[in-house]
Amino acid sequence: GPCGEDAEEAHGRARAAQAMSERDAVVVTSVIEVEPADAFEVFTQETDLWWGKGPRFRPLSHPHGHMLFEPRVGGRLLEQVEGDAEPAFELGRVEVWEPPGRLVFRMGGRDFAPDPSEWTVVEIQFEAVEQGTRVTLEHRGFAALGAQHPVRHGLDSDAFFDVMGIFWADLLGQAQRHARRR
Repeated sequence: GPCGEDAEEAHGRARAAQAMSERDAVVVTSVIEVEPADAFEVFTQETDLWWGKGPRFRPLSHPHGHMLFEPRVGGRLLEQVEGDAEPAFELGRVEVWEPPGRLVFRMGGRDFAPDPSEWTVVEIQFEAVEQGTRVTLEHRGFAALGAQHPVRHGLDSDAFFDVMGIFWADLLGQAQRHARRR
């Protein structure tokens, strides 16, 4: 009867509101035209060759800065400047290192506390497909940061997730072009 429909409708609205308020992740997918082992290598050993330059992508944004992963669980994602007195900037900390299929790291930045337990999580999966490797990147953990966290730069949730999606889509595109040139 009408009562049942109203309750169902209200439940649907409540679910939609909950999903919107708890949006936690951005997911970006790309196909890279190399085997998964090579794609994993591009991401983890040739990071500096495709990771964007400048302040949008690099915390130090030094002209001679170098992005690199320390290749192990507990290893760091660093921007370092060789021969410079400035200390390396730790942008991430590896939690899962499973070549050629999976990489998980916590990601911080200038706007984050130094404790990696307060950072967001990036999970990258590398899956063999006919054209090469499907790379699926999920960046999650934003719900725990709260609406006023400085990493959001005052943006509402939709605008913030659009910005993060574009950030990772740009980086995956650069990794894809780098892999093609190898």
